Formats: sequence, structure tokens, C-alpha cells
Amino acid sequence: MSTSAASEVSRRQFLISSGVVAAAACLVPLRLFAQEGLVEVALKASATAKITVQMLRRNISVLLGPGGNIAVLTGPDGKLLVDAEVITARPNVAAALAGINADPIKQLINTHWHFDHTGGNEWVHQAGASVLAHENTRKHLSADTRVEGWGYTFPAAPAGAIPTTIFQDEHTVHANGSTLTLKYYGPAHTDCDISVHFTEADVLHTGDTLWNRNYPFVDYSTGGSIDGQIRAAEENLAKVGATTIVIPGHGAVTTGKADLTLFRDVLVEARERVAKLKKQGRTLEEVVAAKPTARYDAEWGQSFQSPKSFLGWVYQGV
Repeated sequence: MSTSAASEVSRRQFLISSGVVAAAACLVPLRLFAQEGLVEVALKASATAKITVQMLRRNISVLLGPGGNIAVLTGPDGKLLVDAEVITARPNVAAALAGINADPIKQLINTHWHFDHTGGNEWVHQAGASVLAHENTRKHLSADTRVEGWGYTFPAAPAGAIPTTIFQDEHTVHANGSTLTLKYYGPAHTDCDISVHFTEADVLHTGDTLWNRNYPFVDYSTGGSIDGQIRAAEENLAKVGATTIVIPGHGAVTTGKADLTLFRDVLVEARERVAKLKKQGRTLEEVVAAKPTARYDAEWGQSFQSPKSFLGWVYQGV
């Protein structure tokens, strides 16, 4: 990754969940798509990135920052968090949590294993929280794990960061007068994505199975695929009603089905168009030049991923 590219990503504070943004990446084999240095730059940028607190419904709020969105449930049982941001965001996350109220942190749920969602696991655990996740999240955090899309091998996490409670398909948590239903998507963005539904408040945290108005990164290295991402998008649509508040992994909080439908439709359209071109024998360079996602690129391709990098992940999976 060039210095200029790294500086631009850092400036926007969008690199945390980005795939690849260098234009040259779309002109080379997919095995070379990795963006060297991205994780290091992400860690640096997250140390100073702003954290915004948005109150949602009942006793639920969300922390919006450089990494994955954090849901916060407060009450007499202590704070329950869904996801834990990038490790270097700790001071600002801790300050934002303290600004909500003085409740101690008692529980943490990870929506999947990526470092922008689990980076704070260890310090949150040290603060007194138990950690809960899908069994594959614990698997990836317990061993050195390579993400080719980021050109980075993550070392095994410290013992305190490893989830102590795991599940395979469904799990229920009762806390602060709320019932949380956790559901495994199957392989989607990764092989360990789960949703968290605060049933009484009707607030759904989707993790990275929804990127609101952003092209998603697809982690093929740990079981993700464009088809899995689409299946998860369909599942999210089936879950939500007209008044459901939806917390995406990245992007603005939304209500109802409109943004979820758009996300599904963008993925389906991109897959269909890229698959058709690939079946015709077009190279990745030729597919990119054809601009099959042109009508979305100005909005969707200016933050987490460029249109070129997104097309690379679609091309790989069709």
C-alpha cells in the first residue's frame, strides 16, 4: 500500500473494515489484492477517531466510531455490549461508555471475529465482562489467522480476549429486563457471523452482514463469500418489520426494510452482472472497465471500499 493511499484511508477513518482500495489491485491476480499495512494504519487511525453515542429505544444505545458499531444495553445487571471496536479505540470507547452512565460492563457479545469488532475483548473482559460468541469466532481468535484481503496474519488473541461461552446455532441471553436472541447466519461475511435481536425493544444488530450504503468486504479467507453475504441479507430482510431499528456493522443506524432491501439488491445486481461478464470470458480488468455497478459507485464506493475492490471480491466468488 502506498504512503499516499494509506494517508487517504487514514484521513477518512474508513479503512478499518475496508477490503482493498489501490487501483492497481484490480489489474492483478486476486491473490495480490492484499493491502499491505492496512491493519497497522487502522490501528493508528482508531486511536484518535471520534466516538458518537446515539440513543435508540428503551435502555439501548449505539456507539458509532471507526470500527464496528457497538450496541449498549444498560440496567441493574450492568452494561451489555455487542462488539468491542478496535483495540486502539479503547480510551474513546471507555469515555463514551462512561458518558452513558456509571454501570459496570458485565457482558460482551461478538458478532464475528474481525479485529474491528473484537479488538476490545481483552480490556472489556478485564473490566469484568464475560465474552460470548459463535464457536468459530473463538476458533479464529484462538489461533494465528490469515486474512488475505488485508495481507495480514492476526496472531492468536490473549487469553482474556477469547470468548468463554460459545454456541453453534442459537442462543438466548436475559439481561436488564431484555431478552436477546442470538442467531448464526451460516457462512456469510465470514464463517462466524451472528445477529443479536433485542426482542422487547425490537432492535437488531446485524454485524457485518449489513453495511449501510457501503460496499462490503467479503472475507474469503475465513469462510465468507458473495453468495453467503447475499443469503444473510435475505435473512435480515425476513427478520425486520416496519419499526425494527437495525444496527449495521458499519454505517448509519436505520429503521425498517428500505436500506436492507437496497443493500440486498445492490449485492444481487453486482453478482449477476459480474457473473455474466465472467462467463463471457472477461478478465477482472475488463469487468472493472465495464463498470457494472456504476449507478451506485458515487455513494457506495467512496468510503470502505472502492468500486474496483468490491468488484474484485464479487469476481472471486462467481
